[in-house]
Amino acid sequence: MKHIYHQPTIGWIELESNEDHALTGIELGVAPAETQAETSLFLKSVEKSLREYFAGTQPDFLWIPLAPEGTLFQQAVWQVLQQIPYGQTRSYQWVAQQIKNAKASRAVGQANGKNPIPIIIPCHRVINFNGSLGGYSGGLPIKRHLLDLESNLTVIRRSQ
Repeated sequence: MKHIYHQPTIGWIELESNEDHALTGIELGVAPAETQAETSLFLKSVEKSLREYFAGTQPDFLWIPLAPEGTLFQQAVWQVLQQIPYGQTRSYQWVAQQIKNAKASRAVGQANGKNPIPIIIPCHRVINFNGSLGGYSGGLPIKRHLLDLESNLTVIRRSQ
């Protein structure tokens, strides 16, 4: 099931869930179709949580069941991303160390780029070791916006 809504600060967002009411995807910058199929209360609730996040409230995304599809390596990376606290950043190298593969920084970056549930699985919180932003599948302006949004409540601390 899909649900599309407009977020004034970053544009259109498409939410997707499976039949078990688990979130399977968030796509940023999607142009809406002329008509939208009937959506679910679950996806409307996810939208509500995202709207609260964009309003500057520290989110409670823990209630949202997630079902991202990916390789075992990608799944391991995405699990680590969910441990990065709101308003903080970590390096690709730090993520690689957490999955016990210290030389996998580039592969971590690729797994970040394949993250099907951005924002809720916070790949935007991963930056280069030198403090530069690195990449972001939604584009660097959106990554900067998300980090700035979170830093309004908490100072971003760069670890490693």
